[in-house]
Amino acid sequence: MLKDIIRQTIEKAVVAAQADGSLPTFAMPIVEIERPKQAEHGDYSTNIAMIVAAAIRKATGEKSNPREIAQALVKHLPVNALIGSTELAGPGFINVRLTEQWLQQQVAVIVQAGATFGNIARGQGQSWQVEYVSANPTGPIHYGGARNAVLGDTLANVLEAAGYTVQREFYINDRGTQFEAFIATLYARYAQLLGKDEAVPEVGYKGEYMVDYAKKLVDRYGDHFLKVDKQQALRELQPIGHELVISELKQELARIGVVFDQWFSEQSLYAAGLVNQALAYLEERGELVRRDGAVWFTASKYPKNDKDEVVIRSNGMPSYFASDIAYHYDKFVRRQFDHVIDVLAVDHQGHVPRMTAVMQALGLDPNRLTLLLYDLVRLVRDGKEVKLSKRAGNLVTINDVVDEVGSDALRFNLLTRSPESSIEFDLDLAVAQTNENPVYYVQYSHARICSILAKAAYEGFDLQTLAVHEATEPGLLTHPAELALIRKLLELEEQIELAIEKLSPHNLTHYAIDLTKSFNAFYRDCRVVDPDQPDLSRARLLLSQAARIGLAKVLRLMGVNAPESM
Repeated sequence: MLKDIIRQTIEKAVVAAQADGSLPTFAMPIVEIERPKQAEHGDYSTNIAMIVAAAIRKATGEKSNPREIAQALVKHLPVNALIGSTELAGPGFINVRLTEQWLQQQVAVIVQAGATFGNIARGQGQSWQVEYVSANPTGPIHYGGARNAVLGDTLANVLEAAGYTVQREFYINDRGTQFEAFIATLYARYAQLLGKDEAVPEVGYKGEYMVDYAKKLVDRYGDHFLKVDKQQALRELQPIGHELVISELKQELARIGVVFDQWFSEQSLYAAGLVNQALAYLEERGELVRRDGAVWFTASKYPKNDKDEVVIRSNGMPSYFASDIAYHYDKFVRRQFDHVIDVLAVDHQGHVPRMTAVMQALGLDPNRLTLLLYDLVRLVRDGKEVKLSKRAGNLVTINDVVDEVGSDALRFNLLTRSPESSIEFDLDLAVAQTNENPVYYVQYSHARICSILAKAAYEGFDLQTLAVHEATEPGLLTHPAELALIRKLLELEEQIELAIEKLSPHNLTHYAIDLTKSFNAFYRDCRVVDPDQPDLSRARLLLSQAARIGLAKVLRLMGVNAPESM
């Protein structure tokens, strides 16, 4: 990665300055590299001189002048094919500028890389799991759950681009009172359709979608479930209702490009004996106690937990927390993922210290588990909030929103803010065909590039040979707008790394917009195809192709389409 090459170059300069006596001996500090906010300050900047000054004082007790340290380091920074110049700034910053020739050469490198452009090797050899959505199988997913789906799916995309082996998993909460209430409601609606007076349970689900499910039962099974004992009917309906909802969930999520590698059933934890196995393991380690007729996990002995947690109730039934313990025991001990990300709504924040305690109790590094919390979504139409209420029956689903604005607008807009920030989704803006609509702005620019390239091919330019040095001279790309576009394209690797470091891919939306602005500035200031300048035209077409690849890549990471025409 380019940033790493610059960092390593500066580290070598520190070692060289120590070797010639310009600097005393001290432990190598972490070299911080940033992109300056202002382009005139170069391509990269580092405050290494200030950091070294602190390291010298710690090692020797003597004060040092950061600017003098920077001067000593600059003497050992090379000027080569990559680095064009280095300069001091302010109290001791070092600014690094890349050579124009190296930047120009990267255009062909991008085109030759194609779909792999921007990929980094950060996660090679590591197996990560991202668990997301994980709703109760009691109906369609309300719109707020779409943020969970989009966040988890985009993180998985980014992790794969960074070389990680990633498994995408949906945990089905198909055990407990909510699923029982769903089955009882399904039976009631089914019976009502066949003329029987059967009340929906007080704790049942009131949405019209339950009637739709019941109609499918009537179509498939007729009046079979009225001919058997009600309790038998409820038992028979459990796997049928389960399959009915999961099948529709898969279709609903597929509409926004979310497909899972595994759908993991909570019931399977009990069928496989994993709950007993995990609890027995904790008991062997002295992490469980018996009190008041129940079995408790001693969470209170771990930081940020002020009470113990029940795992076996006094009636002998395992708690939901027991399922959670077993599920993570399965993830780390049996399946041996190196790292797991659980994407959860912010109202699960109390779950974080409990699961940290569980990891420690299992003898696992708690840093291997990340509970990624996201805030709520406020859906707005015509300036007014659209309320979500599953129990009241006026559920606004993912399907409803996709029908209105499309999958691309949904995904892009749900990625514009960091997970801990709430989102106001404006349905009117999401369908507006203006530059104020960010997804339209970015997609339109991708389509524009495709149109430019198609027109050039029609006019006789051989696009297949553009990336071959003998056919195109990238050294002709000297206009400031051309170089600015190349620089912006080369930020993609760092954007992928940043999304992983923060476990927040919202930066991709901002990068996509910035990249689009850079291309539009290039398109405004530089005539791409000029019959009188065929060599320059080929170079600019090559740069346009690189921009198309970059835009398509960042859109693909977000799960958004890159249209060739609009």
